[in-house]
Amino acid sequence: MRLLVLGGTHFLGRYVATAALDRGHEVATFTRGVSGPPPSGVRALTGDRDDPGALPRALDGWTPELVADTSCQTRAAAVHAAAALGGDAGVRSYAFVSSLNAYTGWPPGPIPSEDEPVGESAGDEYGSTKAEAERVLGAAFPGRFLTARAGLIAGPRDIVHRIGWWLERIARGGRVVVPDALDQPMALVDVRDLAGWLVVMAEQGETGAVNATGPAGMTTYGDLLVLCREVTGGDAQLVPVPEEDLLAAGVEPWRHLPLWLPREMARTAWDVGTARARALGLPSRPVRETLADTWAWLQATPHRPPPPHGLPEPGLPAELEAALLASR
Repeated sequence: MRLLVLGGTHFLGRYVATAALDRGHEVATFTRGVSGPPPSGVRALTGDRDDPGALPRALDGWTPELVADTSCQTRAAAVHAAAALGGDAGVRSYAFVSSLNAYTGWPPGPIPSEDEPVGESAGDEYGSTKAEAERVLGAAFPGRFLTARAGLIAGPRDIVHRIGWWLERIARGGRVVVPDALDQPMALVDVRDLAGWLVVMAEQGETGAVNATGPAGMTTYGDLLVLCREVTGGDAQLVPVPEEDLLAAGVEPWRHLPLWLPREMARTAWDVGTARARALGLPSRPVRETLADTWAWLQATPHRPPPPHGLPEPGLPAELEAALLASR
């Protein structure tokens, strides 16, 4: 079938395009053309999703039967995709990558199932934008729309660089500041598992919402950091620092120490029900494999692109880490 990836040149979208090719589809990607070409064998369409005429011009009569939308970052992008591809345009299935942030007030959680309410804010925050996109696209593709509310996506080509920063920092060795929340449960989904699954869901015409992440409690913060040390071959000494000391020193959760959430938020934020994802066959490969493959990619990529969408580079500044270690 003809499958259109909205996005498709790096990370999730690229793996979706590759998975679709592997399954014999005729694949096209629609991007702004600033992140490099799509995989070999893929038709490259270019344009800005915020321009209402860009997608119709790029398609130029090429009509997709399946759509995997991995790049919707604005409300306008959703409206324009709905206008160009909805109605009688021939799309049989539209698989949209949303986020757990679409749920009202998440984090914290828990999110026991997909029946929890999604946000209705008129703002342009990430979660609000995803929630509104779900509504717009769901209305445009009735009975043909799947929304995959993704959690933490990890794996090779991840330029957001949260897990990548931990791999690099731990590989440098020495004493490493870590939160004292090492027993905090965590869950993630490997980008390759999510991408292949999305293609299958589009083929099968699955509909509705799915919490597309790993099983709750599949690992812990501490286990993930130990695995980072093992796959990099480093000898780093993990130095747990109490949450109160981190906050007092100006350490920003999630940004300075990636994946760290304050304990009251972390207590329920990772408690996300994924029974439907498991029933629909979303794989969950071992965390070690995800980390090892990410580390191999980082070593082979000396000039990693900056994080997308204006996100700041993650990581604890060296001078702040040194100050925290000085008294320990």
